[in-house]
Amino acid sequence: MSFPSFFEQAPVVRMRDPLAALLGAAAGGVIEYHYADAVRLAGHSCPTVAGAYLMGRAALTALYPDRLPERGGIAVRMPAPQDEGTTGVIAQVLTLLTGAAADNGFHGIGGRHVRHGLLSYAERNDGDAVIFRRLDNGTAVAVELDTSPVPADPSQRALLTAILQDRADARQQTAFGDAWQDRVRRLLLEFADDPRVVRVARVPA
Repeated sequence: MSFPSFFEQAPVVRMRDPLAALLGAAAGGVIEYHYADAVRLAGHSCPTVAGAYLMGRAALTALYPDRLPERGGIAVRMPAPQDEGTTGVIAQVLTLLTGAAADNGFHGIGGRHVRHGLLSYAERNDGDAVIFRRLDNGTAVAVELDTSPVPADPSQRALLTAILQDRADARQQTAFGDAWQDRVRRLLLEFADDPRVVRVARVPA
């Protein structure tokens, strides 16, 4: 498997998962998540997948400023129904990072390490912010994503149209993929900590 080289340069999310520690899945329960893990989960790399990865990273950094974030110790509230737009894709990436799952998640062991029910969706569109809340102390942050500061290559639209109409040759198909991933690269490597792209705000208790 060969991913674009910038995947390895993207920020790494380091967590401690008590369930992984209990079951001996990782030494001390420490797990590192890389952008490639999100791509494997989604099956593709795009600004939405990259943006969701950065949103989760930003939320965890804000909620756990002094220690490793606790996977499974966070509830996530999506601002729209799961079948609206890219909500479901973003939620899947956030489940990967936080462990928060909907009703199909892990039910726990002896009442501990419960994951199901930690991910919820709004019944109707309720803005753009995803709410992340620590279960141990109730601290919460609202995180929004705006990819407009990272514009797409102007040639992408025409190239995609040609591809969808089966008019594109191999050179055009390669050019489209390269341009598409270059935007993802810039998002992950140049704008990962840009507050214009990933906005984090404290939520009152």
